[in-house]
Amino acid sequence: MNRKVIRDAAGQALSWFASSLTIAVCFGIIAYLFVKGSAQINLDFIITEPNPTVNQAMSGGISTPIVGTFLLTVIGTIIAFPIALATSIYLAEYAKKNMVSSLFRTGIDVLAGVPTIVIAIFGLAVFSNPQLGVFSSMVEGVKGANRAFGRSFLICGISMAVMILPFVIKTCEEAIKAVPKAYMEGSLAMGASKWHSITRIVLPAANSGIITGVILGMGRIIGDTAIVWLTLGGTLRMTGIQPWWSPINWISTLRNTGSTLTSFIFFASPAGEGNQPEKAFGASFVLIIIIILLNFVTELIARSRKTVKEE
Repeated sequence: MNRKVIRDAAGQALSWFASSLTIAVCFGIIAYLFVKGSAQINLDFIITEPNPTVNQAMSGGISTPIVGTFLLTVIGTIIAFPIALATSIYLAEYAKKNMVSSLFRTGIDVLAGVPTIVIAIFGLAVFSNPQLGVFSSMVEGVKGANRAFGRSFLICGISMAVMILPFVIKTCEEAIKAVPKAYMEGSLAMGASKWHSITRIVLPAANSGIITGVILGMGRIIGDTAIVWLTLGGTLRMTGIQPWWSPINWISTLRNTGSTLTSFIFFASPAGEGNQPEKAFGASFVLIIIIILLNFVTELIARSRKTVKEE
């Protein structure tokens, strides 16, 4: 048998084995969480606030961690998206091949490789300055301490935005570059300005890819723990002025601490600080369902984009 044929067959078999192993691990995790966590899923578990206690029967549910996850996702996305989109437009349509653009791209690549724990420490250090106490609250009751607490939904959301910036920038840039050049050329030939052509022709044509990048960024925010642990704090319930859900207290809620599904899992799990494994598995099951739904939406957008291109 020809050596080339043998190498091709071996490569194909190795690729098939690696893909099958990855899928098996993924489904194994999902199945394990379903078996362990699905029994905890009920209306009371979803709508009840967690209660710090050693008695698992009285430990409550995950309502505030779900709300906290939603808040961080919204804050991080709102902050990161405009910056990422503007940067991607510059890199795709305006930047020339020179030292400045190379420096920008290098900075984005470096930021993408920075561990989230480093981003969290940086955020905590910056927002602990008393001049930035408006984002959290000032430390009180400690003699000689003139510093901000440095932990809140706002601070955590800003740190999350920094974390997802490079990934959203890269995705948006590739989506913009994928738009056929004829679109831009046709618009310019009709007398439109370059900025008008970008905003009215290129961006609408690239919207599905841009949305995909935003959704992937949201998934990273939802699944992160290190930034939550350091910049949001270690409270299971919402702090600040109560009731936290009242509209007049929303600003206070954003400037104070709380929890997310990832931090709740850590607190409840014996691997973390708790002894409520059933609750931890239930929250893990809810978290993985949210991630699956986000990826499903991303896949739908990608397929619709492919269908439009084919038409």
